[in-house]
Amino acid sequence: MGFEQFGIISFTGVTKVDEFVGYLKDQEIRGTLCMRCGTRFFPPRSDCDVCLSSIMQWFPITGEGTVITYTKAMYAPAGFEKDVPYVLAVAEFSDGVKVFGRMDRTIPEDRIKAGMKVKTRVTNLENDRFTYEFVVN
Repeated sequence: MGFEQFGIISFTGVTKVDEFVGYLKDQEIRGTLCMRCGTRFFPPRSDCDVCLSSIMQWFPITGEGTVITYTKAMYAPAGFEKDVPYVLAVAEFSDGVKVFGRMDRTIPEDRIKAGMKVKTRVTNLENDRFTYEFVVN
C-alpha cells in the first residue's frame, strides 16, 4: 500500500513514509520520532531537520490535544473544490507534537475555538482511501 490511499486525492503516490497510510488503515494515527535528538514530527518525516539523522521511529498520536489555532477554508486546491468550506486546525498534544488536520464537520463552527480539547480519529473514505480529523473529546 502506498501513499496514494491518503486523502480524497493524493498527489504523491510513494514517499519514504508510506507506512503512515498502513497505520491509518489499522485505525492508528502516527508521527515519527528522531532517535538521535528526540524531535517529534507530524506529518511524519523520514529525516530529521534538526540533527539530520535518518534514524526514525513511529509513535502513536493518542490522548487529548488542545487546539492552538484554526481557520475556515473557503477555497480549495485542484480536486478539492467540492469539499469547501471546512475548518483546519492545529492541536498540540501532551508530548509536544503539533498535529495539523481538519475538524469533524459535525462540530458547529461557533463551538470551534482555541483552547478546545480534541482527539484524532481515522476516517475511512470512498475507494479504500483514508484520512484523519479532529473530534471533540
